[in-house]
This record gives sequence, structure tokens and C-alpha cells, in this order.
Amino acid sequence: MAEENKKVSLRKEAKSSPKTEAKEEQKKAKKTWWVQIRMFPIWLRIILVLALLAGAIVLGVMVGYGVIGDGEPSDALKVETWQHIFDIMGGTSD
Repeated sequence: MAEENKKVSLRKEAKSSPKTEAKEEQKKAKKTWWVQIRMFPIWLRIILVLALLAGAIVLGVMVGYGVIGDGEPSDALKVETWQHIFDIMGGTSD
């Protein structure tokens, strides 16, 4: 009986050995962790995102004030303009 079990197991191994080997190789490949080297460090990415965000805000304010609001785009960056806007919002305009 033990000999029959050995024969059956040998047959199974012989039939499935190429597939089994391929599956084992895939499992080994999946277990291998890929080490990724970053081109830009995270702190540089954060600074870059913040700089792009600030640039988009400034550009949006200039377009909104100059093109949509029919004003001078450079006036949108002046402190007096923002003080006037805050005065209007606060209800203390002249």
C-alpha cells in the first residue's frame, strides 16, 4: 500500500511539476519587496505642492480681479485693495 501511495504521489509530481514550479516562482516573485528610490524627497514634494498652490491662488486672484472684475491685474496684489475688500465685507466702507 505504501508503494502505491508513492507511485501516485510521483505521478502527481511528474504531471504538475512544470506548473508547480512556475507557481512557486510566481509566489517567490510576489514575496520579493520592490525597493523604490524616490527622485524627489517627500519634503521637496510638499514644498513644491505648496509653491504651486500659492502660484495658482495668486494667478486666480489676478485673473478674477483683472479679467472678470475689469480692474488692473497688478492691483490685486496690493495691500490697499485687500484692505478695501475687507472693509466692504466688514461693513465699514465709506
